[in-house]
Amino acid sequence: MIRHYTTHFLAALALIAASNAALTAEPSADEQRMMAWIDANTEASIDLLEETVNISSGTLNHEGIRKLGDVMARELEALGFEAEWIDMPDEMQRAGHLFGRRYKDGKKRVLMIGHLDTVFEADDGFQSFRRDGDTAYGPGVEDMKSGNVVIVYALRALQEIGALDELSITVAYTGDEEYAGSPLTISKHDLIEAGKWADISLGFEGGISYDNQDWATISRRSSSNWHMEVSGKQAHSSRIFNDQTGHGAIFEAARILYQFDDQVRGEEYLTFNAGTIQGGTDVTYDFENNRGTTFGKTNVVPNKVIVHGDIRTISQAQLERTRDAMRKIVADNLPLTEAHIEFEDRYPPMEPTEGNRRLHRILSEVNEDLGRGAMPILDPSRRGAADISFVAPYSDSLAGLGAVGDGGHTPNESLDLTSMPVAIKRTALFLYRLIPR
Repeated sequence: MIRHYTTHFLAALALIAASNAALTAEPSADEQRMMAWIDANTEASIDLLEETVNISSGTLNHEGIRKLGDVMARELEALGFEAEWIDMPDEMQRAGHLFGRRYKDGKKRVLMIGHLDTVFEADDGFQSFRRDGDTAYGPGVEDMKSGNVVIVYALRALQEIGALDELSITVAYTGDEEYAGSPLTISKHDLIEAGKWADISLGFEGGISYDNQDWATISRRSSSNWHMEVSGKQAHSSRIFNDQTGHGAIFEAARILYQFDDQVRGEEYLTFNAGTIQGGTDVTYDFENNRGTTFGKTNVVPNKVIVHGDIRTISQAQLERTRDAMRKIVADNLPLTEAHIEFEDRYPPMEPTEGNRRLHRILSEVNEDLGRGAMPILDPSRRGAADISFVAPYSDSLAGLGAVGDGGHTPNESLDLTSMPVAIKRTALFLYRLIPR
């Protein structure tokens, strides 16, 4: 993946200037006007959140995702965006994506990323918004329908003071973040192209706040898969380990997995997991649905093993080192066994670049001006992969700019509603400070 160095060098110079200004800035009159407007419209933002949470939009619920897309298109069009629904091919079994574009020639180009889908499908029992004081509950309330609303209301705040025209903006609401369509070259094509266009990319999944601090996300680890097939010679178990029978498939698989743990594990931010294993004399496995069947007997040397797992790394270089080390171990087989490993690219890493650190300095200063203190950088092992990882190789990026919640992907998913106006203010001021003056 290749960066456009000329474009990003110029963007970097502008960001340095903006960062230096931010280091001495206090909320300006326009910024104070935006914050007051956000406070006055907090309940309206929660109303929009309630409307969207009450639309069931699991990744495979295409009708629900399109219905939610219509709502968000309505909001973007009211801000002067050109909204486009991007369909996916029928064979991919994904609803598609909503993109909103508001281009201004010569202005800093910002990509804002949300997603429409949740992990809760139409037949799930968890389907509706519920409010209890300053806490809201519902499917996707934290991941990430609140982030979608934060995008809209931050842009509305900029519009309120006449600053929206000073940025060129693409809003991407993807429809398959929770369960990405395959092939990724199609499902993520439009998002990647938007990342190549942008100077800055911002992800609005839930913010992180603990230990009385707000935390900034400048990096996220990759998420990719691997699967290994091991074969051995089927024979009576009384003959195992001899020169005619060898060690069998299960002992060879055990050797490999042990050496993965013993020799590959240890680098900072590297994890790999063997999620499923099937072994015996009659083995089937469905990689799409992570299900398999196994038959074997205790007195028969097994002839087949299938192992399926994942790898998470902080950089592409770390991922390649890990894969090379695993390949070497897999190739050194026990007698009369063979093993093969294959890797599947999924979410790339969002690496902690210097450009991301410059954005962090601006964001942290904004947070201080909101009276919430400096924002330390979050340990990337505390977050999973996300759509922003697909654009991070092409544009300086920040993630985790949404409101703060808990229990994502569970029937206890909740959101701290007091964090909504905070996230909206933080985003509006951050964007405002990107505008050259």
